[in-house]
Amino acid sequence: MSRQVIPVSQEQVPEHLRTNRSVFTRWFGRTFYRAIGWNLEGNIADAERVMIVAAPHTSNWDFVFGISVILGINARVRWLGKHTVFKFGVTWFFRWLGGIPVNRAQPDSVMGYVDEAVAKDNGLILVVAPEGTRKKTEKWKSGFLRIAKKNNCVIQLGALDFPNKRIVLGPIFTPTGDNQADIAAIIEYYQQFSGKYPDQF
Repeated sequence: MSRQVIPVSQEQVPEHLRTNRSVFTRWFGRTFYRAIGWNLEGNIADAERVMIVAAPHTSNWDFVFGISVILGINARVRWLGKHTVFKFGVTWFFRWLGGIPVNRAQPDSVMGYVDEAVAKDNGLILVVAPEGTRKKTEKWKSGFLRIAKKNNCVIQLGALDFPNKRIVLGPIFTPTGDNQADIAAIIEYYQQFSGKYPDQF
C-alpha cells in the first residue's frame, strides 16, 4: 500500500507568523516537498515568538528539506547558521531565506544577532539546531535556552525523521530553569526520531 503524501500548506502557520513570499516561491517549496515524498506533520505554535528546536541534525540535507518547508508554508522564519557558510555570492540568498550568520568563536554575540531580528520582526519563528554540528556530540550547549528566555520565545520541538520521510512539528517544551535537566529531557524526546545518519546523533 503506497504512502499518502499530504501537501504542505500555509494553514500550518498562524496568520501573524506568515510572510509575503511570492506565489511562485510558495509553489516551488510545496512542489519540491511533494516530489521528494515527505510530509510535514503538525502546526507552528500560535504565539508571538516561537523557537523551533530542529534535531537530529546529521546532514546538509536537513537544511534543504527545512528550507523547502519554510518556502512552502510561507513562514516568517529566522535561522542561525555558521558564519563560514555565508560566503561571497550566496550571502544575499541565505539572508533572504532568513539566515543569521553566527560566529561560534564569539558565542556572546549570538544574543545581539537575535535581538536585532526580534526588534525588526514583532512576530517571528526562530529555528535553531542546538547540537551546533552535524557530527555526533556528547553535549548540547544551553545557549538556545537563554535566547528563548531573553526573547520570550515559546519553545517547540521540531524533528527530522528520515526513515518515515517527515518533519514533525511537535510539542511545546516548557523549561524548568535547570538547563542541564531541560537539555536531557529534550534529547530524550528526540530518541524516537532518526536523522539521515543516525550514528551521528
